[in-house]
Amino acid sequence: MSYLLALDQGTTSSRAIIFDENGTVHASAQREIQIHTPHSGWVEQNAQEIWSTQIAVVQQAIANARLLAKDIKAIGLTNQRETTVIWDKTTGEPLAPAIVWQDRRASEWCNTLIQKNYQNTINAKTGLRIDPYFSAGKLVWLLENIEGLRQRAEQGQVAFGTIDSWLIWNLTQGAEHVIEVSNASRTMLMNLTTQEWDEELLALFNIPHSMLPKIIASDQYITNTATGLLGAEIPITGVLGDQQSALFGQSCFEVGTAKNTYGTGCFMLFNTGAEIKTSQNQLLTTLAWKCQNQTTYALEGSVFMAGAIVQWLRDGLGIIQHTDDVEPLACQVKNTDGVVLVPAFTGLGAPHWDTDARALLCGMSRGTNKAHIARAALESIAFQVSDVLTAMQSDIGQPLKELRVDGGASQNDMLMQFQADLLNVPVLRPKMLESTAWGAAAMAGLKAGVFTDLSDISASWKLDRAFEPQMDEAQRQTHLALWNNALNRAKS
Repeated sequence: MSYLLALDQGTTSSRAIIFDENGTVHASAQREIQIHTPHSGWVEQNAQEIWSTQIAVVQQAIANARLLAKDIKAIGLTNQRETTVIWDKTTGEPLAPAIVWQDRRASEWCNTLIQKNYQNTINAKTGLRIDPYFSAGKLVWLLENIEGLRQRAEQGQVAFGTIDSWLIWNLTQGAEHVIEVSNASRTMLMNLTTQEWDEELLALFNIPHSMLPKIIASDQYITNTATGLLGAEIPITGVLGDQQSALFGQSCFEVGTAKNTYGTGCFMLFNTGAEIKTSQNQLLTTLAWKCQNQTTYALEGSVFMAGAIVQWLRDGLGIIQHTDDVEPLACQVKNTDGVVLVPAFTGLGAPHWDTDARALLCGMSRGTNKAHIARAALESIAFQVSDVLTAMQSDIGQPLKELRVDGGASQNDMLMQFQADLLNVPVLRPKMLESTAWGAAAMAGLKAGVFTDLSDISASWKLDRAFEPQMDEAQRQTHLALWNNALNRAKS
């Protein structure tokens, strides 16, 4: 039996999961990470805490599985994307807090670029929109605002990376300064066609080249973990950004297959194969993975608020005590009775991209109760996904046959059924909901020889439940009309 260790470094926690070659989980461990919001729109984490929680859960998972480090064939790593870390190349100490993907502090810098009409140039090179979401603006902000940083960077003393870079640096005790290509495609600094740092953009943003890690393939043997770290030196052979990892873990290897992950936000990725497909509908073009010397691209739609809406019902409104309470509460009513929630708490993501939109709860009457609000909250997740899928189908020009789903909220049957009804396509939930971690483990296993090709990985995908559309067209259009009316009122 071959064992694969996945490091899954997410926004809210660091996790480690040990799989066997059939995708069965043998052990896991998880620790939460603090999120700091020192100012409005700022979201930070402690880079040292990200590393210390991650290495702790790795050691814990190996112990829980009753294995020795030498029993593990390879490590695969997946991570929250766009989050930006800078550290000292000599000491390895972080030089600032990690700036998280949700952070909006680079808005002004982005607006300046948009006013100077750089939108088309940047989109053509990177596949991305100019937005504070991506790493470039965060890095520029650090260079401009951390005293002495630019000077030190120009002298070659500073390392920049996304979370994969930071973890690999620490796992190898400074031997490797790399970034995997799907993560690099989220920095707004990598040219999608050449898969190299774009010199014109580095010059435009005034970013010293010496800070940047080396871009590597998703299935690259990087090196072994440092001596003395884990009791044996384990090869690191697979890395993917978390959303790309979920696409891979869901075995969406064919052109035209898609997955949606219901996490803090919602991320839908659609496999476009070897073709770099430019969106006409405000979606992002991203690199899905590069493995076995072939590059696969995807279209991506990012929704900023999904599971976070349920947290708001719990912590902000106090109408549920636990996140699991939301489905039974929502099922107390047959419909929302006209209540619609537009969850633009941090603006709207794809395909609207309205930073200044604000959340709106409308359509309430004297008879509205907390069950209606809970149902409207869950439905709002499905409506946002529907907007993304409509945009995707316009770009692709072919109907989607099915949508594979994962992430915490995909366990919610009411939400998944409503999602299938709205999209009018079957929603398929696999038995293994750990798609993100499994994607990284499978990628590592592919390079380490545990799998010969992608069909070996596909064999591990097993269906738990298919949600078939049951709503008639008239009902569907009524729901969408209510949503669009509320959406237009929430926009800036």
